Amino acid sequence: MRVDWHQYYAAVWRSHSQKLKPVERLDPVRLSELKGIEKQKQALLDNTQHFIQGKTSNHAILWGARGTGKSSLIKAMLNEMASDGLRMLQVDKDQVGHLPEILDSLEEADDQFRFVIFCDDLSFEEGESTYKPLKSLLEGGLELPPDHVRLYATSNRRHLLPEKQSENQLSGLVDGEVHYADSLEDKLALSDRFGLNLSFYPANWENYFAIVESLFVELDIDKQQLHEAARLYAMGRGSHSGRTAKQFYQYYRARISG
Repeated sequence: MRVDWHQYYAAVWRSHSQKLKPVERLDPVRLSELKGIEKQKQALLDNTQHFIQGKTSNHAILWGARGTGKSSLIKAMLNEMASDGLRMLQVDKDQVGHLPEILDSLEEADDQFRFVIFCDDLSFEEGESTYKPLKSLLEGGLELPPDHVRLYATSNRRHLLPEKQSENQLSGLVDGEVHYADSLEDKLALSDRFGLNLSFYPANWENYFAIVESLFVELDIDKQQLHEAARLYAMGRGSHSGRTAKQFYQYYRARISG
């Protein structure tokens, strides 16, 4: 099935059929809902606007603690700028080998659209080589990567591949400059291909409560009572991230609605 990009804003790659499937129901998250990540939000917004406008722009890697809004930020970009021609394709880590076919299919798309390939939770284990096709998309080989496609990825790892202590020990200083071990150099090379590198750290309690308040803004609830319930919920989960705040909203909203 060929995707009608005038009708659909996003698609996901189905490996078994090797086709793009249009997304009927998008996550409605908006930039205004994301709290405590203002610098990251502005940096990705600027980059995406430049991309849409045909200006120079970068591929982006969003890395850091779980539940801090990395995936939500990318999805919010689509909701904010779909009307300006932004479109998005989600490709899972184990599907990156299909990137050449996916890129070929986008060559036929109307040139009014700009495409972000979204890879969520991107990381690779020792010995995996499935990341190789990413290098061609990020920098190109003999064939230059397409101007109308950018890769936005999220990861809990800064460098996408595991780093061993022994590899760091083999690295050293030569004439005052750091020289990495060959195996570590290859691992760093992949993340270095992302021109925009955004880090995300666990939310503090102040940010957590701000996120909770934004979710309940339309309901008349005592703020102190809401904070205490949210705190107890987070302590039970062992996390007070943005993801935990959303899960608390779903839990507490059901309780107070009877």
